[in-house]
Amino acid sequence: MNIFVGNLASDAMEEDLQRIFEQYGKIRSVTVVRDRFSGASRGFGFVEMVSRDAGMAAISGLAGQELMGQTLRLNEARPADDSRRRGNRNRRGSW
Repeated sequence: MNIFVGNLASDAMEEDLQRIFEQYGKIRSVTVVRDRFSGASRGFGFVEMVSRDAGMAAISGLAGQELMGQTLRLNEARPADDSRRRGNRNRRGSW
């Protein structure tokens, strides 16, 4: 299960998320999303748990908890919308 983790502190690292999520079950991957030019955190990331049960336990257990002074926002991650990722090519220009 993939979990969206929002409202991350700007200096939060993957290891910080690993530390708080591992008590709920096995973790497949942890990613803090960063600006591609500056490398600074964009304030959110994803934690993929091996099982759905572990993911739901993590969301319940960590809801409203603070990490590095920021209250975490947790939700089951939604699949990326392909039209947003590629840009909306069906939209006509205004020229």
